Amino acid sequence: MEKADVSTFESKLLRPTKPGNDDSWAFLVLPKSASDTLPRRGRTSVEGTINGYLFQATLEPDGQLSHWLKVSKGLREAACANIGEMVAIQISPANPEPEPQLPDDLQEALAVSPAAKAAWEDTTTIARVDWVHWIESAKQAKTRKQRVENACDMLSSGKKRVCCFDQSGFYSKSLSAPQAAD
Repeated sequence: MEKADVSTFESKLLRPTKPGNDDSWAFLVLPKSASDTLPRRGRTSVEGTINGYLFQATLEPDGQLSHWLKVSKGLREAACANIGEMVAIQISPANPEPEPQLPDDLQEALAVSPAAKAAWEDTTTIARVDWVHWIESAKQAKTRKQRVENACDMLSSGKKRVCCFDQSGFYSKSLSAPQAAD
């Protein structure tokens, strides 16, 4: 990590109002000044520390041109970080950007479309992050299914990047940080 790439700040560890099936996670929102040092407004992988404990994670866009971080129970416990408390954070962009985890539905669709799979393998890691982000940002199952189909069609036709998708959520307001419980 070069010194210029490192952002150091404090943030409050928050409990989400709607944690889904797993209520053990928490989150924190990066100050905009820390997000401004990152290479992208969309999903961005970072490495750093929470209360001095090393971690690597992918930040999510908060729809306000900043990012938020989902903090698992394991990471919270290892970093001695309790919900409701301020935590010390130090982050820098991951270099290189790690490969995104391929969602099962996209993996299945690529498996039956050799042209789409070949185009997928010929794209950059950042482009694959954007494709996965676009699919996973769908709010409804029907929309997600359509996006998987469209992704395979677009990849098969030679398209290597998702266009017209606001990875930050700022213009479409499609993405945001979770709401914090009181």
